Amino acid sequence: MNVERVQIVGIGCGHPDQLTVEAVQALQVADFAIVARKREDDPLLAARRAIVDRHAPGLEIVEVDDPERDRSASASAAKDGYETAVAEWHEARAARYEDVLAHRSGRAVFLVWGDPAFYDSTIRIVERILDRGDLVFSWDVVPGISALQLLAARHRIVLHDVGQPILVTTGRRLREAIDAGAENILVMLSASVDLAGLDDWHIWWGANLGTDSEYLITGRAVEAADGIAAARERVKAESGWVMDVYLLRRPA
Repeated sequence: MNVERVQIVGIGCGHPDQLTVEAVQALQVADFAIVARKREDDPLLAARRAIVDRHAPGLEIVEVDDPERDRSASASAAKDGYETAVAEWHEARAARYEDVLAHRSGRAVFLVWGDPAFYDSTIRIVERILDRGDLVFSWDVVPGISALQLLAARHRIVLHDVGQPILVTTGRRLREAIDAGAENILVMLSASVDLAGLDDWHIWWGANLGTDSEYLITGRAVEAADGIAAARERVKAESGWVMDVYLLRRPA
């Protein structure tokens, strides 16, 4: 027994109305969905279930316990340590997903938050599974509405000035981007929002976009910092998780 086709489906940021028609169709023809479970009462798992119930009721959801990633100081501080920890985490994920795919048949979907192109590991993990050579299946990617798009829509902004570039990076590499001269920066995957010293920057921030706990703040970065810190705590208390994204821009 072996799965025949895999689709990596971007399901947006949580609101059931923000799936594309293509994504809905992928869910409706699938035989089962594979979803990572980070803890017993994982709220993101519940959100995915709500999306499936809305668009593909009856679709089987296969929960896979997500392996722990090494987040120790030694694994996080240096670039080499961080990349090694992530690679080991991806390898452990690949082994667990491969076990599911090897014991089922039909069409499988992975339900990816936002869009699979932005800081998500699922494409790399599926490639790892195929590279091992034990399974053979066709696969493709269905794009989703990303948090970056939704941030721009909620704040009613264009993500760049006329003819200007955007740098997309993570919270841990924000200072590196600023030191390199970037002046229009989209930031994802932040454990916290550090705006110290950014007195002349403007921020457009959003948390849990597309959900009932959505929260937005905009203004001068230095003036918005305390409000953002408080809002992150409030959103996490309300929903059990916080996933934020923000645009930082240095005015010309």
